[in-house]
Amino acid sequence: MVFSVSSAALEFMNSSETSTVTEFVLLGFPGCQELQSFLFSLFLGIYIFTIMGNGIIVCAVRLDQRLHTPMYILLGNFAFLEILYITSTVPSMLVNFLSETKTISFVGCFLQLYFFTSLGTTEAYFLCIMAYDRYLAICHPLHYSTTMTQQLCYILMSLCWVLGFLSYSASTIQLSQLPFCGPNTIDHFMCDMDPLMALSCATAPVMEIIFYVLNSLIIILTLLYILGSYTLLLIAVLKVPSAAGLRKAFSTCGSHLTVVCLFFGALLAMYVSPTADNPAEIQKILTLFYSVVTPFLNPLIYSLRNKDMKAALKKILRIEGT
Repeated sequence: MVFSVSSAALEFMNSSETSTVTEFVLLGFPGCQELQSFLFSLFLGIYIFTIMGNGIIVCAVRLDQRLHTPMYILLGNFAFLEILYITSTVPSMLVNFLSETKTISFVGCFLQLYFFTSLGTTEAYFLCIMAYDRYLAICHPLHYSTTMTQQLCYILMSLCWVLGFLSYSASTIQLSQLPFCGPNTIDHFMCDMDPLMALSCATAPVMEIIFYVLNSLIIILTLLYILGSYTLLLIAVLKVPSAAGLRKAFSTCGSHLTVVCLFFGALLAMYVSPTADNPAEIQKILTLFYSVVTPFLNPLIYSLRNKDMKAALKKILRIEGT
């Protein structure tokens, strides 16, 4: 993985030598200085909460032996992924709020694109195996412990990370090798595929088709798998005679599906729908939903509402307080 990232960085550096553009200007959220200061404080608060909330979950899963089960191992890794995902965009956004030039280097721009798309893809894959885990636990409870072993759990997580970072590696390198002669202004708060392709001096219709097909396949197939898993899960839940069991299952599924709909809904609107060519301001808002809001909500929806997780957190806090 380190070799792959290093190779990508070398490709980006070589491509920057053949382009007249050496840096890009990220317009972000334009406005008066008071607005910039308010947005800086807002996103800094969201970032700190997201890092702390997801970091506490990672520590709880790591330190509490009772949480060393596939379900919580997945949640812990997902929380770690959310920390990396929001870190790929928000720190540079915060710097942008305070900067007068609002520039990002050519190499830095494409590295941000690579890590942002790779981590977002990894998150889509993680949501699939988390849906699979819940499907097995509820639909096949007697076989769950023998099917979803820790070994299988680690294999599935490793595949998510590897496939996530491989999915867009070749296409990102190809995009970085297009000629960029100017202008160099991106009306966004981060480096994304469509704005960068629009700035290229050469048209690349084949690359546009490749990006569209790749985006559509990853987003639609993972979404269909998740919805299919939860549909089967809900069918099984409806057969449960216990009213308390029904409420608990619907509460869990509902909260999980809220994040899924929020994450994939924004992705579909951005990259797959026929109206994907939205105004810049709409694109920024949609990007915020799947890159900032979902990592922010993860501690509240996936873990902190869980009884075992809350007990583990209380135990850790008591230990730290003594």
